[in-house]
Amino acid sequence: MFSSSSPPTGLLEKVFQYIDLHQDEFVQTLKEWVAVESDSVQPVPRLRRELLRMTGLAADRLRRLGARVHLADAGFQQLPDGQSLPIPPIILAELGNDPKKPTVCFYGHLDVQPARQEDGWVTDPYTLTEVDGKLYGRGTTDNKGPVLAWINAVSTFRALDEDLPVNVKFVIEGMEEAGSLALEELVQKEKAGFFSSVDYIVISDNLWISRRTPALTCGTRGNSYFMVEVKCRDQDFHSGTFGGILNEPMADLVALLGSLVDSSGRILIPGIYDHVAPVTAEEKRTYEAIDLDLEEYRNSSQVKKFLFDTKEELLMHLWRYPSLSIHGIEGAFHEPGAKTVIPGRVIGKFSIRLVPHMNMSVVEKQVKQHLDYIFSKRNSSNQMTVSMTLGVHPWIADIRDNQYLAAKRAIKTVFGTEPDMIRDGSTIPIAKIFQDTIQKSVMMLPLGAADDGEHSQNEKINRWNYIEGSKLFAGFFLEMAKLH
Repeated sequence: MFSSSSPPTGLLEKVFQYIDLHQDEFVQTLKEWVAVESDSVQPVPRLRRELLRMTGLAADRLRRLGARVHLADAGFQQLPDGQSLPIPPIILAELGNDPKKPTVCFYGHLDVQPARQEDGWVTDPYTLTEVDGKLYGRGTTDNKGPVLAWINAVSTFRALDEDLPVNVKFVIEGMEEAGSLALEELVQKEKAGFFSSVDYIVISDNLWISRRTPALTCGTRGNSYFMVEVKCRDQDFHSGTFGGILNEPMADLVALLGSLVDSSGRILIPGIYDHVAPVTAEEKRTYEAIDLDLEEYRNSSQVKKFLFDTKEELLMHLWRYPSLSIHGIEGAFHEPGAKTVIPGRVIGKFSIRLVPHMNMSVVEKQVKQHLDYIFSKRNSSNQMTVSMTLGVHPWIADIRDNQYLAAKRAIKTVFGTEPDMIRDGSTIPIAKIFQDTIQKSVMMLPLGAADDGEHSQNEKINRWNYIEGSKLFAGFFLEMAKLH
């Protein structure tokens, strides 16, 4: 799919032809990778063995490319029940160390979310199945397909006996879906070693906003997760014996949770919007340019009505404004049937997606002050405690960086169009970790389409996205070499 304006010439054309001719081999390798049940979420020995096997497969593949491969020991995961499970080693691999070339480091992961056919998969999740150009299977888009697309790009230069235009490094882990255990420590430890020569970092672990138009991601929201506990006593009460003479913890908690956000999605915690970065005119224009059909988006999401009626408002509330979501209540009766119980102790769970320039410790203070105030007005004799259990900063990139320029040009060559410049409403902590620790430019270059269904039933990557994505990475190498 080339634009008529600038068909690829010379080496680029040879590379693209090779990828087209060998696409069935590339799909076959993805099939072999998908067949490994590398689920990091369920902590059982059988799945850990699968993860170790998957790591071995990837390491072998990189060695066959001629890469120097180091398997960094990641230690053990301690489980609440006292047992421990091995964390798969983190792959650090490198190809080329020419000081005249830029060094581009790719981050990806080999682990997947749990999947069972009886949960609503049309096909077996661990057997890659092609239907109408869609490659179905767990991990196809998140993240085995993109990892392989990068390897396909490198292997194409190798197969054509062509010099790689850039030095390439790989950081590939097996615990991303379980919180990237041991990765941050490794990045810190290797800051002056493996990462010292890295100029640019590319992450391909998210999706386009559209089914058709490629995207470049230049920001993600952070996240603060809160627990609010209301306790009368440890045991539950019978509502016939105690109903009417107690401050019920559940009633207190419902009032607290109900005070956090209004029906239009606005967060009601005083001061929370004070540090949100103001919208610039330039930023507004990027939202207008994005390819998003609101009607299609609504239908595919199976949502009757969104809170906002325009594409621009919707995207801004997804990417550049904070949001508060209430996730659940621990200790409440939630089974089917009727049970006349008053829970003695309940824990409400909610989180706030953070955006630049919100400060996590300020947000924590604002949340606690607000809940203290609401609780004090209830004159309840119960005890309330609020804790922030997770805090991840938002991440924002400079889109004037060389690698964003190179990626834009490569997208234009491969897809014949300008990319949507998007942010991601969710949190990809590794971007911020790399940016803060190594202090080099980080870019997110997604390959998957908006309807790939990462984490859900019938996850897929389109053959077109996988193969054109392999070309995109190859084109990106050549553009990076030119700019450098």
